[in-house]
Amino acid sequence: MKHRLYREQQLHCNIETAWNFFSSANNLSEITPKDMNFIVLTAMENDKIYEGMLIDYYVSPLLGIKMKWQTEILKVDFQKSFIDFQKKGPYKLWHHHHEFIPNENGVLMKDTINYELPMGFLGEIAHSLLVKKKLEHIFNYRFAVLEKIFGEK
Repeated sequence: MKHRLYREQQLHCNIETAWNFFSSANNLSEITPKDMNFIVLTAMENDKIYEGMLIDYYVSPLLGIKMKWQTEILKVDFQKSFIDFQKKGPYKLWHHHHEFIPNENGVLMKDTINYELPMGFLGEIAHSLLVKKKLEHIFNYRFAVLEKIFGEK
């Protein structure tokens, strides 16, 4: 069964600053809870995302179990949006659409994640008991960190 997580957050910065921060995979560990043991494995020289880019990570999403995760950047609309898609990892489907909309207060950032767990019925039980809460924890943590970085000063 497919699930959707949607979040939005007002960033008090210009579009260039927001884009540079979020389009850099090197900043992901800064906005990911420490208990996820998130490590970017791909060396990125110029740190600019592009369509077709593959990024490898180690992550411990549940119970401290370390696993590899690989995402591919499917689409980039410079300073407007990008989509990352899990090629290898814990989900049956992970499709994350990042949007950046300039406004009078800075930039409204929107995240829409469509995801599905493997293992059918068992995956749905895991979603109800663990995964949904874990994703909410991750994005709540991310919100708090981004408030510190890009909140109203």
